[in-house]
Amino acid sequence: MKYFLILLLAVVIFIISITLGSSNNQVITFNYLIAQGDFSVSSLLASLFGVGFVLGWLVAGLFYLRAMVSLKNARRKIRRLESQLSTGDKTFAESTEIVAQNSKE
Repeated sequence: MKYFLILLLAVVIFIISITLGSSNNQVITFNYLIAQGDFSVSSLLASLFGVGFVLGWLVAGLFYLRAMVSLKNARRKIRRLESQLSTGDKTFAESTEIVAQNSKE
């Protein structure tokens, strides 16, 4: 539900930027690092919002992927330690049984 509300908010912001931009047909000069270009306000707002939205999802996806890999490694380590613990318990039980039998003799 949380992600749906965030997506809904992003869509609403996108629609508002399109609406505001379409009512203003003014052409502006946009200077960026390499060059400059003449764009209408609506196309500039929509494209910058879209680029920011996609870039944000890529960054969030990378963090999510890193967390999933870390979680998978932790689960693998837990499984390995549990198996070592269970085999260690069996050998400990067997050794105490042998010691108990030797003490009876």
